[in-house]
Amino acid sequence: MNRNSLPRPSHLKPRNAALLAALTVIAAACGTNGLSTAPEQDASANTVPAAAKPDAVRAEVAAGAVAEQKRRVEVREALAAPAPVAKAMRAQPSLMAMPAPMPAEDRERYAAIKDNGVVAAAEQPFSTFSIDVDTGAYANVRRFLNEGRLPPPDAVRVEELINYFPYQYAEPRVMDGKRPPFGVTTEVAASPWNKDTLLLRVGIKAFDKPRAALPPSNLVFLVDVSGSMESPDKLPLLKNALKLMVESLRPEDHVSLVTYASGTRVVLPPTSGRDKATIRMAIDQLVAGGSTAGAAGIQLAYQMAQQGFVKDGINRILLATDGDFNVGVTDFSQLKGMVGEKRKSGISLSTLGFGTGNYNEAMMEQVADAGDGNYSYIDTLNEAQKVLVEEASSTLSVVARDVKIQMEFNPGVVAEYRLIGYENRTLAREDFRNDKVDAGEIGAGHTVTALYEVVLFGKQGLLGESRYGGGKAVTKTTLHADHATRAAEGKRGSQASGAARHQPDSWQAVGKADLLDELGMLRLRYKAKAGDAAQEIATPVKRGVATASEDLRFAAAVAAFGQQLRGGKYLGSFGYPQIEALAAGARGADRFGYRGEFVRLVKLASALSTRAPEQVSIAQ
Repeated sequence: MNRNSLPRPSHLKPRNAALLAALTVIAAACGTNGLSTAPEQDASANTVPAAAKPDAVRAEVAAGAVAEQKRRVEVREALAAPAPVAKAMRAQPSLMAMPAPMPAEDRERYAAIKDNGVVAAAEQPFSTFSIDVDTGAYANVRRFLNEGRLPPPDAVRVEELINYFPYQYAEPRVMDGKRPPFGVTTEVAASPWNKDTLLLRVGIKAFDKPRAALPPSNLVFLVDVSGSMESPDKLPLLKNALKLMVESLRPEDHVSLVTYASGTRVVLPPTSGRDKATIRMAIDQLVAGGSTAGAAGIQLAYQMAQQGFVKDGINRILLATDGDFNVGVTDFSQLKGMVGEKRKSGISLSTLGFGTGNYNEAMMEQVADAGDGNYSYIDTLNEAQKVLVEEASSTLSVVARDVKIQMEFNPGVVAEYRLIGYENRTLAREDFRNDKVDAGEIGAGHTVTALYEVVLFGKQGLLGESRYGGGKAVTKTTLHADHATRAAEGKRGSQASGAARHQPDSWQAVGKADLLDELGMLRLRYKAKAGDAAQEIATPVKRGVATASEDLRFAAAVAAFGQQLRGGKYLGSFGYPQIEALAAGARGADRFGYRGEFVRLVKLASALSTRAPEQVSIAQ
């Protein structure tokens, strides 16, 4: 028997409780108190050591690594000894007839998503939402497909699939002597899946910073070393991922390493990025074992981040886990509340998801949101290279906070619209200018894409006519007249009062011809730094329809793919073959091969969709 053959208690079903008792007897006979792998502090005693000198840190880490290796050898030899095991089994004859343990239960958790519906512009012209720069859903969907199964619909957040890919958007331009933190691009073209609709693309591009130009970083690696992290796609992959990031550290950067399982432990106090060997050694000694006191680990990580806090620098916790918290504070709302409160200190928290079977994606995505950070899922070492090395600037450096988007559609031109994705990021109209309402952050070099499907008047929509709409909500003539009247009233009012700034800006001195040329008004609101006053950018979106750019065609293919995985409610007959052809024709230069990989995933999904009845269901 070896330690890998011992199933964890959290994976056992009730009818296998007797097996747990057997394992306890065997462990006792072997002369060990279990498989805990490293001395830990009690979760209630989170003492933080003072920063140590490099030589002392290296010595402490080296001693810990040697002791850990010796202990692991002793445990392995004890478990391999047949005599104590046989003796324990003879002492409990009934255990000899125990059935083989059941495989680990698949209990991955995803937040429920209800697709955005079609909206009548006359009834609700405003669409408001927070930006989202997370990409974890794409990597997680890729993992499912590579395993030979379709993902559960709630694992597919369409905006995260779209935003996984870089797009060519305009850099921010200097206006009135100032440069905003990002540029804004819009594009309108025919929809590939419906001849009667258009696609409106809103693109945001944050100005980029090379890694060398970033301010000093104070990073805390918070690593889950509980028993559930033992499989190769969890802790072993996690360790290699963190070591990739270590190679890009600068001397002015500092790293701390905190672990949690049954308790918590500071493995490495703040250490300079120049001392890479010591940091790698600390990562190498991590071994899985025990239950999961995640909340206590988060509290200790914030203490370490505060100890090494860098004013005007990057202060961030990277929580690497499968999200399976089962000790201490396990209530989801309490965890989010705790992280949301801590972000006020200027320390953000990002999450790196690992593993399968018990993966809690709902917690990972929303805790990162509450912590003003990013959520990524690491399924391969290539993904770790992308997130932690190639995109380090955007992952770590925030250039704008609480970024909100509001699209006001022109009901004289637009009959219906639908926001594709961003279901868990939608906001009420009044939240746009309420600066107490939290929204997403955008990092250096990040691109954010949002797509609307739009129906113009005179085209076939999905809502149909309203019997009691009085004509105003359903006829083009009356809406155009209403626009012209209100525009004239706004112009006369501003001339009479000299206070045009107090009039609704979409009606100020705008003539009928101008109104009919606009699909709507796009507004973005953001804060340059935490605590700063919010600023706004506003630009009208013209109704002119052009030939779709390569980027829009590819983004449309990704959006269609995500919608198809979720059931394809609005796609009609536009299926996987059409999605594949659209994406393949818009691959472009594809410097990193991401688009080529996407085409392969579409082919996989197409093949797997014919096997849907055989698919193993996922507990949600």
